[in-house]
Amino acid sequence: MFSRRQLFHLAGLFGFSGVLKARASASAAGAPIAPADADVYKAIGVRPLINCRGTFTIIGGSVELPEVRAAKSAANQQYVQLDELMDAVGKRLAELTGAEWGMVSAGCAAAMSHATAACVAGGNPDLHVRIPNLDGFAKDEVIVPTHSRNVYDAAIRAVGVRIVEVDTPEALESAIGPRTAMIYIFAGPANDSGPMSTEAICNIAKPHGVPVLVDAAAEILTIPNVHLQRGATLVAYSGGKYIRGPQSAGLLLGRKDLVQAAWIHSAPHHGYARSMKVGREEIVGMLVAVENWVARDHAAEWKAWVARCQHIADRVSKIAGVSCAVQQEPDEGLSNRSPRVTIRWDAAALGITGQEVADVLYDTEPRITLNALGRPRDAQGGTGDTGVSIVSSMMQPGDEQIVAKRLSDVLSAKHTTRPEDTPGAPGADVSGAWEVEIRYTASSTIHKLHLHQSGNRLDGVHEGNFFSRDVFGTIDGDAVSFASIVTERHGDALTYRFKGKMAGDAMSGSLDLGEYRGAMWTARRPSAIRSR
Repeated sequence: MFSRRQLFHLAGLFGFSGVLKARASASAAGAPIAPADADVYKAIGVRPLINCRGTFTIIGGSVELPEVRAAKSAANQQYVQLDELMDAVGKRLAELTGAEWGMVSAGCAAAMSHATAACVAGGNPDLHVRIPNLDGFAKDEVIVPTHSRNVYDAAIRAVGVRIVEVDTPEALESAIGPRTAMIYIFAGPANDSGPMSTEAICNIAKPHGVPVLVDAAAEILTIPNVHLQRGATLVAYSGGKYIRGPQSAGLLLGRKDLVQAAWIHSAPHHGYARSMKVGREEIVGMLVAVENWVARDHAAEWKAWVARCQHIADRVSKIAGVSCAVQQEPDEGLSNRSPRVTIRWDAAALGITGQEVADVLYDTEPRITLNALGRPRDAQGGTGDTGVSIVSSMMQPGDEQIVAKRLSDVLSAKHTTRPEDTPGAPGADVSGAWEVEIRYTASSTIHKLHLHQSGNRLDGVHEGNFFSRDVFGTIDGDAVSFASIVTERHGDALTYRFKGKMAGDAMSGSLDLGEYRGAMWTARRPSAIRSR
């Protein structure tokens, strides 16, 4: 058994993960045997799945490294003062990554919030306890290039700042002022080159002393860090994606004073961030994951991932009419980097589409989730084949054999192509204004629809609680189906898919809200409402 001081001393000499792995093994001797991982879920009626899509949080991100699990278990068996722990971990992360300092957070989004708070409040507790009410703060604006707006910048807005969008270097220069706390960049190809690249933005920000935060959540961890090399002040990562640390952990790397201030604005300290608590288990586990990242043979890992793809391709390509393409080399992008196998066929010849194959594999056992491919246009302008795509990096050893067999079984079976339904004559003309009552899980609201009907086709405008969006759909007899979509253009993404039936001057049915689950709806013409 080692003291905390001895543990960190040994970590510097021999590698943190090896010490914790040995200690965890010793402390686990004689411990009761836990049930198999799959049984944990099946025992409560939840179906586990084989991940052929990648590091999506909704399906669990990634599987923690065995060393990370051992480290978390070992860390849980002793108490520690968290400020002292984070000081030691911050120093070690700096040594490992080449950044000035590091911090572990409760996920990448939390790291982004704490980084924003650091730039707004600078570790000042008088300011900290007022977040997200920024009245009286000297700095309360964050500049975001238009191409960086995305659903994750909600973590920035949660601190209470005002977002200022810019799309040119000139607009950026003009937007920087005394109230500018930070510039936020969503990492991606749009930032690699051009007038609004990360480097160009940092060169404009530097003379003004404005920090730049890069959100690199799903990227591989580059050492030395590519974003800091380009001039960024801070960079945030998800811990539970390709680094394979705790799913609920994240990393913030960069300028020492701001990273240390971000920790002050983090839990366990009180205030707005108390809800973003990170435990000693995640802190230690995340450090061990980074230790392992530095030591891992990434070339050998990629080779093993390619071999999984090739095994699937070799078996499935034996089916007449099916073609497979395996990505052999990493592409230039850093985000979601993984080999993949693309499988295509003619839907009419096999009698089944890529989406139908994906649905079969998801709904049956063993449960497999993968990506369905649509029908892209070929070089001559015709319609291409359907198919599926498989990402191999998050699969577990042996999964490729299961996936290959299941795909082969489904694609080689006889299927009958379902003819496209010819819509029936519309049962009514739904053109005009409608008031829509939507009943959510624990509340209700009123939206408005302005529909135009042309034969079986519908289009128009859907007025939500705060903004409007286009709506489109169909009417088939008395059945209606229409949808409105809000893209990430301003940092929010909403999908409303209405399905229902006509009944006199009313329509009603179910509402698919995408990631926000579902609701029920009833629409009435305003005249019908007034007459009730």
